[in-house]
Amino acid sequence: MARVTPGSLGQQGPVNFLISRIGARVIGAPDMHLFSTLGRGRRLFLGWLGYSALLMPFGSLRRSESETVIIRVAHLRGSAYELGHHRRIGARAGLDAAKQDAILSGTGWDARSAALLRATTEIVEARAVTDETWSELAGHFDERRLVEFVMLATQYDGLATAIDTLGIVPERP
Repeated sequence: MARVTPGSLGQQGPVNFLISRIGARVIGAPDMHLFSTLGRGRRLFLGWLGYSALLMPFGSLRRSESETVIIRVAHLRGSAYELGHHRRIGARAGLDAAKQDAILSGTGWDARSAALLRATTEIVEARAVTDETWSELAGHFDERRLVEFVMLATQYDGLATAIDTLGIVPERP
């Protein structure tokens, strides 16, 4: 049940409302509940949207890697909203159903992806990454991408918290 309902034009303001409408068109729904709910935060929404976009889709990680992290976070957090959206986005980024199932199970990956999944799991479950996992991850990613990975995983972990707390419901059952 929604604790904060999606906002109208007057509740979001014209810029946020327009962004929400564009988001809805992109996903093929009458409304994009995440945007129209967070849009009630006015300027905060725009700051969050810019920050989020710098991580995904405009980050330095491969798009499939970003989606791997996001899908894993959403799965571990039990966020139906986040998982539903990013399974669709992940498919467009080259993550077919078998790869997505492997993300959910955390198995069946090459060393680079396995390190990414392990580190994501540790961030969500322990709020930290072990030295062993960090060393494995650092063998595959430069420092710029390591920072971005941590910010991406924690951004989507925090977003799952916001979605759950605000009661944002999926557009599609």
